Amino acid sequence: MSGFSLSSEPFTLERDCNAVMVPQGENVVLPAGQVGYITQALGGSFTVYVEGNLFRIAGNDADALGKEPPPPLQLPDDATDADVEALVWQQLRTVFDPEIPINVVELGLVYDVSLETTAPEERKVYVKMTLTAPGCGMGDVLIDDARTKLELVPTIKEADVDLVFDPPWNHSMMSEVAKLETGML
Repeated sequence: MSGFSLSSEPFTLERDCNAVMVPQGENVVLPAGQVGYITQALGGSFTVYVEGNLFRIAGNDADALGKEPPPPLQLPDDATDADVEALVWQQLRTVFDPEIPINVVELGLVYDVSLETTAPEERKVYVKMTLTAPGCGMGDVLIDDARTKLELVPTIKEADVDLVFDPPWNHSMMSEVAKLETGML
């Protein structure tokens, strides 16, 4: 990956900012005043190019880039399990590999989602998902991103995201949209 293109947006960090190095998955802190380019802004997180390296910055640190954080999620007061599950799937569609501009649902990486009511107005969500390659350095980051975003859903008190490799992922699991986006259609 070349890092940035003519459509990349320049930035200067307004404060120290937590980031994850791509694809190693190593946590780092980028210092205030650091300059770089936003190469991808999808799902509420950002992929940035800084001094020859790619980093992922979470949406809750958007202000460091001079951006707005994602708005809080809402459900109607009379939300049903179906409403919550729809919002769970919506949140999973905001989980992106920092190197691939397609969400994990369209990539076919989410194998199963189920909800359990644990108390009145409290739920636990179970997700089984995989990676495009078992050795993906961003695997832990994607799992943590999914878990964090699912726990933002009102009434979800816990998200259990299991990484599985059976069945092994292949490109036939991608949606038509993802295949078109990647040129595999």
